[in-house]
Amino acid sequence: MSVKTLVEQGLIKLKPSAAYVMQHAEYGFTVNLPLEVVLQDNFLMATHFNGQPLEPDHGYPLRGVVGHIPAQPGLEAPYFWKGAKWLRGLEFMPHDREGFWEQAGYHNRADVWKEERFG
Repeated sequence: MSVKTLVEQGLIKLKPSAAYVMQHAEYGFTVNLPLEVVLQDNFLMATHFNGQPLEPDHGYPLRGVVGHIPAQPGLEAPYFWKGAKWLRGLEFMPHDREGFWEQAGYHNRADVWKEERFG
């Protein structure tokens, strides 16, 4: 299910100050994204893949997934990017904070096509 759908259905109520989202996952792992990316159709909170529940190695019980949807050009992230396995919660924030990999020195956008590897 998409976060966009959860917001539209009123299950998530965003504060006007929300501009970024931190995905909190198992073992203290975190992944940061702009809210504009999380609210696109290509950010999903997945529980299944190909009709089967996710396996633990692939993020069971819940995984954030950012991917390209070919029928909708212009969406951010043309590949799997900045999605957390073993997702435990979403934190909506007014300002960006570094996630796990950014704290370790990696680039905040990490666009593979632009070879953005290190910050």
